[in-house]
Amino acid sequence: MIQLKKYALLFVIIVCASAKAQEATNSNFSLQQSIEFAIKNSPNHLNAELDQQNAEYRRKEIAGLGLPQITGSVDFKNYIEIPTSLFPESAFNPFAGPDDYLAVKFGLKYNATAGVSASQLLFSSDYIFGLKASKEFINLSRISVTRSKADLVAQVSKAYYNVIINRDRIKLLEANVVKLKKIYEDTKAFNKQGFAELIDVERLEVQYNNLITEKDKTVKLIGLSETMLKFQMGYKLSDPIVLTDSLNVVTNFEELNISKIDVSQRPEYLLLQAQQNLLEMDVKRLKWGYLPTLAAYGSYQYNTQRATTNIFESDKNNAMKQWYPIALVGITLNLNIFDGLQRHNKIKQAQISSLKNQNTLKTIQQGGELEATVAAISYNNAYSTLLIQKKNMEMASHVYDVVQEKFKQGVGSNSEIINAETSLKEAQTNYYNAVYDMLVFKIDYQKAIGTLVK
Repeated sequence: MIQLKKYALLFVIIVCASAKAQEATNSNFSLQQSIEFAIKNSPNHLNAELDQQNAEYRRKEIAGLGLPQITGSVDFKNYIEIPTSLFPESAFNPFAGPDDYLAVKFGLKYNATAGVSASQLLFSSDYIFGLKASKEFINLSRISVTRSKADLVAQVSKAYYNVIINRDRIKLLEANVVKLKKIYEDTKAFNKQGFAELIDVERLEVQYNNLITEKDKTVKLIGLSETMLKFQMGYKLSDPIVLTDSLNVVTNFEELNISKIDVSQRPEYLLLQAQQNLLEMDVKRLKWGYLPTLAAYGSYQYNTQRATTNIFESDKNNAMKQWYPIALVGITLNLNIFDGLQRHNKIKQAQISSLKNQNTLKTIQQGGELEATVAAISYNNAYSTLLIQKKNMEMASHVYDVVQEKFKQGVGSNSEIINAETSLKEAQTNYYNAVYDMLVFKIDYQKAIGTLVK
């Protein structure tokens, strides 16, 4: 028994450890994993997917109008006052005058009716176009999901890049802090020995404090960037997150072509195209509305009249204790003969809406081409800037190392150290800004032409 308890305890420990390990693993995200998590958890994107499901149910609802409509009913009446009918008295009394009438109450106090009714739509232009429009609405909702996904991918990618770029920056800043601290401490020691002036120490201390402040600001910026990434992902803000991707700057650069920009796959463009189809369909629906509507119907009921409430009693020999059938079938034809030209004016309004949407479609096309062109040019320029800034950063780092070595040998000045450190920090900032710009412009270009998501 004791041995069994030991195994049970060991099993619980293993399960808990596995759960902790799984929890830790779940906090690790590559860029692709971040995007996948956001697609499953972002409230805005989830709403877009729910709208798509709603459109499917709406289509089924409209399709149901063409199926038989069957209803059942039970009606019970208690006539507190039985209806009165007037009959010419001459029907019973040949000597009565032409203006003499008898007031007679017909029927019994209690009436009950139970039955089933059915109707079937045979022809309706509104129903035909309603079915077509519902299918187009589903297409519209699918495009909306794609647009939502593209926006989400762009937002998550930019936030992710922002975090990992700032993390790379912090590494360089920390290395710069170590170097400058060493120089500052050496200069401080020299000052105590009388080999360096106090002003040199103070200048280096100011520069060192500025660098520490810059590092602290960058650390806080990383925290803010991570919070923004969590928000875009739909990730709990208080939970830790670990980004596993490193910054990989594009080495095989391919210049984006601005002469053949196609925005036909852009979600906004596809949405307006789908909307154009709906508007043109609405014009046809209104024109077909002049055609008649044809529907068939039928009803089968049982009716009984009683002097008391014993409506469920049955006696074939008693006329008052029987249920009598009522059945009918019919066809209704509704024809719109003249509506005061209302439909004609509705058609004109629908045609104008269609023309306006065509103009908006052209605007979106031109705007998308402009957006893609700007992004492509900016991307190409950003890569050129990146190469220059990378070279500048390497040279600034080399200059800083040379100046530092000269200072150690006593042939350099603290002014040179300060200027070299300032130039290095500026070159590093410019380099990472160029990296971020290049990554962001590539995303903007892909989003503009509709290739960011499939």
